[in-house]
Amino acid sequence: MFAAERRQLILEMVRANGAVSLRELARVVQTSEVTVRRDVRALEAEGLLDRRHGGAVLPGGFTRESGFPQKSHLATAEKTAIADLAANFVEEGEAIVVGAGTTTQELARRLARIPGLTVVTNSLLVAQALAHANRVEVVMTGGTLRGSNYALVGSGAEQSLQGLRVSRAFLSGSGLTAERGLSTSNMLSASVDRALVQAAAEVVVLADHTKLGTDTMFQTVPTDVITRLVTDEPPPHDDRAATELQALADQGVQIAVAGTGAPGNSGGHGSAGGDAPGRQQRRDVPVPGPRRGQVPGGQPLRATAVMGTEQPSGAERGARVADLRRR
Repeated sequence: MFAAERRQLILEMVRANGAVSLRELARVVQTSEVTVRRDVRALEAEGLLDRRHGGAVLPGGFTRESGFPQKSHLATAEKTAIADLAANFVEEGEAIVVGAGTTTQELARRLARIPGLTVVTNSLLVAQALAHANRVEVVMTGGTLRGSNYALVGSGAEQSLQGLRVSRAFLSGSGLTAERGLSTSNMLSASVDRALVQAAAEVVVLADHTKLGTDTMFQTVPTDVITRLVTDEPPPHDDRAATELQALADQGVQIAVAGTGAPGNSGGHGSAGGDAPGRQQRRDVPVPGPRRGQVPGGQPLRATAVMGTEQPSGAERGARVADLRRR
């Protein structure tokens, strides 16, 4: 494929999706990321797009929000790896909340195999992924349906979350920076995500590398509230994404990085496609030690040797599940 043809295809993909990772562009145009990066630079010089941390976006200002059909085709390998790894942080019998998004939808498909879960969600896609999981209880919020991402938003959704308490929240968004934390492009979605955060003792953010360093209009989770980030390995030479990861770690966020290149990777509870259970590849970014000694209103967290993360004890999880079901 000639350079002009490649660049035209790249431009069409960015215009259609709003943001596309270099990995995805390289896969579609069937060339290396080095070549794609050169093409993106040339298109940026012409003012046709902007480069962003391992990807390309529409030019100008804050990143706009793409609809579900576009998002579902972005960074698919990265989202799969992130979901596989994130599922390792969920244990039998927990009560959790899962927000809306294509990455959280991937996570939900893996949660279907973990018995005894109670999953609270405002996402129709998450609920659909768990609909036939006979050992998982699904609790949906109220609210008004937002068709672009199949999520329930508004005062009804927020009010239904009042008084709720779960062990952790799994959220995604449109952008993540060390300065502002997680953000999204829609005010109603941001408001519900903040309510989900208030219901959880810990907050786990799922974000692929293209979202690192991207800032959007409405803050949902400040950096000092994020317990853990699950992301994928930034491409080589993407210094800005690596710098953002280190900045997040310096502020006390636990970083779990999933690998996307090894065949047969799957979460600790198996994947939705029926692969044999395995252990997802991951590495840790050094962090300056535990930031939070206690969950709000609870006992001190018990540190584990796995990835240097903090995990609540089994008794604490059981108490949270019982508390949720009593409500």
